[in-house]
Amino acid sequence: MPERCGWCGSDPLYVAYHDSEWGVPVTDDKTLFEFLILEGAQAGLAWITVLRKREGYRDVFDDFDVQRIARYTDQKLERILGDSRIIRNRLKVYAARKNAQAFLAVQKEFGSFASYMWRFVDGEPVHNTWESLQQVPASTPLSDAISKDMKQRGFTFVGTTILYAHMQATGMVNDHLTTCFRHNECRALAGQPRDFRIK
Repeated sequence: MPERCGWCGSDPLYVAYHDSEWGVPVTDDKTLFEFLILEGAQAGLAWITVLRKREGYRDVFDDFDVQRIARYTDQKLERILGDSRIIRNRLKVYAARKNAQAFLAVQKEFGSFASYMWRFVDGEPVHNTWESLQQVPASTPLSDAISKDMKQRGFTFVGTTILYAHMQATGMVNDHLTTCFRHNECRALAGQPRDFRIK
């Protein structure tokens, strides 16, 4: 059995996410938007809770079509709040529309949301060399700066901890432990960010 970061445990869904997605550089705006919504939904909860509802989110939120979500009416959002396939938190559900609108504004200004995000790391993933989970930070000065900038642009549920989790998930930072088999695999992807999405 390969050695993994301990946080993924033995749950097959969690292990698959760790082995296939977490830490892989993402430049696809649709996937970046999906993670933005999911990371916001996770606030105060365990990530496995969100993973188990991920397919429900894709269905309920029109497969994370940012254009459609930006046009959701209050009535549509209220219907979504009644769907047990997602985390039924009013602030988080309404944040999806607000963030979709801010996301579109960023795309218009920068050409893509990926261009906006990746400029904070000069287009290259940050590779950390943590040896234990206790060393991995919940946030960094960089996530502080991105969070502040995004809030000024009208995003919500983008606190520094949520932003750092987003950076980890989308490969802006490689926080796989040095003992984890995925650390070097993700390091090898440096300089070649690629689109990735589990179907």
